[in-house]
Amino acid sequence: MLTESYIKGPELPITRDITIGQLLKEVAEEHPDRLALIAGVNELGDRRECSYGELYADSLIAARAMVERFAPGERVAIMAPNIFEWVVVELAAAMAGVVLVTVNPSYQPEEIAYVLKQSESVAIFVLAEYRGNQMLASVEKIREQCPSLREVIQLDHWDEFMATGMNSTALLPDVKSSDPVMIQYTSGTTGFPKGALLHHRGMLNNAAHMHERMGVKEGSVWLTTMPMFHTGGCGVCLLGTMAKKGTQVLVEAFDPGLVLELIETYKVCAMLGVPTMLIAMLEHSDFVSRDLSSLTAICSGGSTVPASLVMRIEKELGVKFVIIFGQTECSPVASMTRPDDTTEDKANTVGGPMAGVEVKIIDTVSGDIAALHTLGEYCVRGYNVMHGYFNMPEATDKTIDQDGWLHTGDLCTMDERGYCAVEGRLKDMIIRGGENIYPREIEDQLFQHPAVAEVAVLGLPDERFGEVVAAFIRVSNDVAVVSEDLHTYLREHLSPQKTPKHWFFIDQFPLTGSGKIQKFELRKQWQSGAFA
Repeated sequence: MLTESYIKGPELPITRDITIGQLLKEVAEEHPDRLALIAGVNELGDRRECSYGELYADSLIAARAMVERFAPGERVAIMAPNIFEWVVVELAAAMAGVVLVTVNPSYQPEEIAYVLKQSESVAIFVLAEYRGNQMLASVEKIREQCPSLREVIQLDHWDEFMATGMNSTALLPDVKSSDPVMIQYTSGTTGFPKGALLHHRGMLNNAAHMHERMGVKEGSVWLTTMPMFHTGGCGVCLLGTMAKKGTQVLVEAFDPGLVLELIETYKVCAMLGVPTMLIAMLEHSDFVSRDLSSLTAICSGGSTVPASLVMRIEKELGVKFVIIFGQTECSPVASMTRPDDTTEDKANTVGGPMAGVEVKIIDTVSGDIAALHTLGEYCVRGYNVMHGYFNMPEATDKTIDQDGWLHTGDLCTMDERGYCAVEGRLKDMIIRGGENIYPREIEDQLFQHPAVAEVAVLGLPDERFGEVVAAFIRVSNDVAVVSEDLHTYLREHLSPQKTPKHWFFIDQFPLTGSGKIQKFELRKQWQSGAFA
């Protein structure tokens, strides 16, 4: 039993010194004919399949095409939903020594421009359109704002890109496991999103260890509903399935009825889904009629999972349910429950540390290790910690200390077993249905509207999404405005999930002595019924 809030994770599984390309080659040589990918789309005739041998061959061709265009270490972005080409681009970039920059396919021009400029991306792979979002047109609109952007590669014209690789004799660079492989954008309490620079060793091992603790067996069929632009999709799901030499059913866009059918059709064994997805599946009319007996394990994270949902999933699906906890900066899993943990542990804790990492809870003032059951900041150290924030040395120094500890900004307690319970966040971040939303970005945009004098954006609890976005507005005296006007205005500049669900117009804000808005006080007032 522990005597203070510090614990070292187990030694097994071991942390492998291997790159993503080496893992793909290893699996392809061992199981060339095993299915690697299945396109989980509605139309049966459009469900492409790809073996590991084919995936490796395609990734080699794409990697050579990249070597013809890009130097090792250069940043190349991708903006697309969960399609086959996304997977090939990720694997090829890893083999070519190129750093992949992921872009949410719902992003609007201003958001795309920020990511491309901050990452200094030299190219972007983009689908012309997705769910009404004209992504190619948006990229072309901001292209001149991005001085380093040399090339826009259309995924709709994939064969043209691959043709340059087929005719290439270029040698692939010598890539090391410590090399950077991806930039994923995340954010803290202030400013715009920061690009977490992740590496092969962190992403690959973290995914493999997560699948191992979850109890996924070698050769299993895994269902990927998490977006590939998120570490949950391109890391945990893709790389974890590959580490287990399994088959991945890649869902382009989450639809509960489709997911239930895919589980039955392909005998899916395991999946990762945020609570919103799991609730939608349980409530779908097809739930009772589908044969879901192949499912053995389900993982969730991103927001609190109530005990009632844990019990319902394990009872109605007959599976083992586990919870993961972490953030993009740690590749992304730091702590995780185990399949045989109690319902109480799964509902109230995030389990113990992953293999090969250390976790501690520190006093937020002194920085000393906190006593057991004492609230403090959750910190993690190990192979899974990012290199830093791309081109943001000051932000990196504030997040990773001189001893290598990543300060997550999450407020937690630790018990005698090393199991942590999440109590809140130092970082003022909203988690809506498992997706991180950053208030400052929305506030900055609203401040540009002539009717807005002051604004505070925060997350309010919601049964379906965990949290939803709420905006508290003090309007300018001489400008008339209604919530519909501000809603329309934001939708012109930001992606839909960032648009507040709740709008409150107030006369004055609760302030600190230094004049800062007290968001926690606004939340308390809302809970007491002060706002309609």
